[in-house]
Amino acid sequence: MTILSRLNTLLHPAQVTHGRMAVALIAALAADGLQIFLQAIPLAPQVIDVVASVVVIIVIGFHLLLLPTFIIELVPLVDDLPTWTVCVVAVIALRRREARVGSADSSSGSTTASSPPVPPS
Repeated sequence: MTILSRLNTLLHPAQVTHGRMAVALIAALAADGLQIFLQAIPLAPQVIDVVASVVVIIVIGFHLLLLPTFIIELVPLVDDLPTWTVCVVAVIALRRREARVGSADSSSGSTTASSPPVPPS
């Protein structure tokens, strides 16, 4: 197991609920919106990026997609794009897919284990 995957499993929340998803989306939208208005203040966009990344990691957990998003936000003019919002939507979609696949695997495993044996013909 690599260090990055270990870090990803360490900071992965137990369950991403609708409330957590809403808080993460609000934080991302607020970060993207505030950066446009506070662009003229020195270091304000960087502080907003740090706060946004911390809030998102606390709410929906760490994901490797957050690292390039944080780095992209340091590039002038590109930081005006809604990168936090897009990243949070992508992470939420991936987390929901992981949960759906995980529940499908556990349910399919339990049905085969509890089904009666088929008698030989």
